[in-house]
Amino acid sequence: MIEKMKRICLVSSASRKQALLSSLRDFGLLHLAEKKSADRAATERFANLAKTEMALKDYAEKKKPNEPLLSDEAFESLYRDVLKTLDQRTAYIQARGAAVSETERLAPWGDFSPADIRALQAEGIDLHFYQVSSSAYEAAAADENVKLIHLAPVGKTEAIAVIGTLPESIPGTEFPLPEKGLDELRRQIADCDAGVAECDEALKKASVYDNSFAAQMLKAQNAEIFSAANATVEGDEDLVWLSGYLPANEMDHFRQYASENGLAWAAEDPPEEDDQIPTKVRYNKVTKIIAPLFDILGILPGYHEQDVSLWFLLFFTIFTAMIIGDAAYGVIFLLVAIGLTVKTKKVNNAIFLIYVLSIATIIWGAITGTWFGSEAAMKVPFLKALVIPSFANYPEYFGITASAQQNTIMKFSFTLGVIQLSLGCILSIRKKLSEKNLSFVADIGWLVASIAMYLLSLYLVIGEKISITPIFAVILGAFLIVVLFGGMSPDKSFGQGLKAGLGNAFTVFLDTISCFGNVMSYIRLFAVGMASLAIAQSFNDIAAGFKGPMIVLAVVVLLIGHGLNLVMALLSVVVHGVRLNVLEFSGQAGLEWTGVAYEPFQENKAIKK
Repeated sequence: MIEKMKRICLVSSASRKQALLSSLRDFGLLHLAEKKSADRAATERFANLAKTEMALKDYAEKKKPNEPLLSDEAFESLYRDVLKTLDQRTAYIQARGAAVSETERLAPWGDFSPADIRALQAEGIDLHFYQVSSSAYEAAAADENVKLIHLAPVGKTEAIAVIGTLPESIPGTEFPLPEKGLDELRRQIADCDAGVAECDEALKKASVYDNSFAAQMLKAQNAEIFSAANATVEGDEDLVWLSGYLPANEMDHFRQYASENGLAWAAEDPPEEDDQIPTKVRYNKVTKIIAPLFDILGILPGYHEQDVSLWFLLFFTIFTAMIIGDAAYGVIFLLVAIGLTVKTKKVNNAIFLIYVLSIATIIWGAITGTWFGSEAAMKVPFLKALVIPSFANYPEYFGITASAQQNTIMKFSFTLGVIQLSLGCILSIRKKLSEKNLSFVADIGWLVASIAMYLLSLYLVIGEKISITPIFAVILGAFLIVVLFGGMSPDKSFGQGLKAGLGNAFTVFLDTISCFGNVMSYIRLFAVGMASLAIAQSFNDIAAGFKGPMIVLAVVVLLIGHGLNLVMALLSVVVHGVRLNVLEFSGQAGLEWTGVAYEPFQENKAIKK
């Protein structure tokens, strides 16, 4: 459930501003409203530490000594040295790159000393070097005013040294005289390589202090959070004040805190129009399993929306099982979950979710007779006994036609869809009834429309014998109900709501068509599952073609093929399984997932990403 919030306003004397913030941070339950940005120095400190710590990871060895945490003074000395070393390494790399580029430019001209040429220029012999075409060289050689020396060709062009410059009438590309010769440049490259190696060694030694970097990053992040809170507090010469949100069930705790710290305060229920109220979802022992997925997706219901965690978990589990569709793949995920449990020696919510999804996949794969997409599984009596014949992916073993089996799975997919969409309508109706919002009647219309669209889908897709005329009559009736009551709200009179609903008639018409699309979209559960099975069968057939010594290649094909299919199945779960919950179902339930996460002002115990 979504916990009820109270809006809290605090007032204190200006002289106690820092004490107020320190005590609030220790209290650790108040979500600050309209939080401002932290001081630039505090933000940059954390960012630079994180960047440096990430750079040092490239030099860390897998087995490294457990160095004790450095004091603040010792760390700052180390940090300065690391920054200096990183800058030096960058300078060496840039200098090396420039030297390599210059070497490549000079190589066709051969090894010579630029210093000797400059010495000649100092004596009045102004030498310039050019690359010219054969015709340009002949023209220059024939010109008695041009004093030149013919040099070895540079690539496919002629090279000449000219005392003075070439006349404008003779085309040529002048070769800029370098600062250093090839030997000197090669020595510079070697020096840069040595410098980089020296820096790498120093950074390798510094990388063992990753715990110290983590501790300092945590301090910097907490300082950044405190700085943001400090900037959020408003006030004048005499008083400071700030506001925030507190879970209503923590009010007794807050009263005690305010009394102990001598604070003036006021509490009220947040107004309906406040769109910054944070959402704190209180999960139970079952629904907490889905929390890691919400965190990964970055979705959160709004404060005034409903908590659908239980329904999300239930349908997402079923959708995942149908999309992956293979019991053997489910066994692989189960082994992964067991391995993670052994490694971490605990079962957190994410691992528990893998257990749930893997077991559901095994069950679905077993009742459809799908084990690595192999038909041979149906020759095993135990595995065959687990199959529900009408769901079997190899229906010929049960005397059922392929079309009948496919129709059964499609009907099951549509049935899941109408159940979920209807549930969304019911949740919306219940919420609006509690708010005395007459638009709940429109949701009844959508509920009726969804069921009618379900029947229409069965008629059009799998040829169910259904009288089509009553279905269209029901859809028309549902459309009229939605038009008449869709604009109702507690702050409008019946007439105003009716007028608003009629004004949205065309939008409702489009939404009615969309309702049919929503029901039809659940066929993806059948289609994606069948595609995964077809891919598995294709790789099995390819592998079956290898005989004798080529059996090794068959194993490689199976490993790569099923591995690829497994990855594609997981992507399909994200694309399709999540979509059906976040879009189709949530749309019917009135969820927009616009929640602001409840993040109380407190000192972090670990770095928050």
